[in-house]
Amino acid sequence: MTKSDPQPLDVMRRVTIEILDRAIRYAHKTGRTISISKTSGGRGVDVTTLDARTAEGRERLDAFLKPVKRQYTISGLGVAEESGSVNWRKVNVGTGRRWLLMVQMVVSMIMKGTPAKNRFLRWMGASIGRRSEIMQGAWLDHFRPELVFIGEDTVVGAFSRISVHAYEGGGRFRFGLVEIGNGCMLGAGTQMGPIRIGDRVRTLPGTMLTPHYFRIPPDSVVGGERPPLRRLDSGDEG
Repeated sequence: MTKSDPQPLDVMRRVTIEILDRAIRYAHKTGRTISISKTSGGRGVDVTTLDARTAEGRERLDAFLKPVKRQYTISGLGVAEESGSVNWRKVNVGTGRRWLLMVQMVVSMIMKGTPAKNRFLRWMGASIGRRSEIMQGAWLDHFRPELVFIGEDTVVGAFSRISVHAYEGGGRFRFGLVEIGNGCMLGAGTQMGPIRIGDRVRTLPGTMLTPHYFRIPPDSVVGGERPPLRRLDSGDEG
């Protein structure tokens, strides 16, 4: 990644502000108390207090985003049957882009692992490094593809699943960054949520990384029922 490329935490800040702006509008429209938290189960902050359209709100927003976290949780949207509830998908992006991303995601899964596919995924918003290969059937989250960062010379195996969000029910959802380093080999069917994966990491086919791990150090091999880690020595092969 060069200095001119999008930086993960800068993108995370921008996406969080965009989601907050939509959450604030829905909070005013419905009269609901919608909150944002820096942890999955932590106490949330009323989003209306972070309204950048006011001087006090801008000050609170800047304080809330220092430092920018790799994950945030939105809650208080209510369940579908509840009066005045807010669909969590609408808090993310508008209807037009939401439908476009769904179509793009389906098309990308059909495409084979070619440079054309990488260009297509970049058009969706994901950051894909040079010479990386995203195999056929791999799913890159259409929720917010710009939160996906894949380094150079990395292979994402067929039918792998990279998700930047999780809906937890009851009007609560999480979103966060996925960063995959350079020279990684992710076996077919690898699944992950928000996570930071170091360079030259290998995963065995069918490995589930998150929620077991939120960070995988460089030169690790991951696999098994509950993935163990071991250091990959420079002399190892295979």
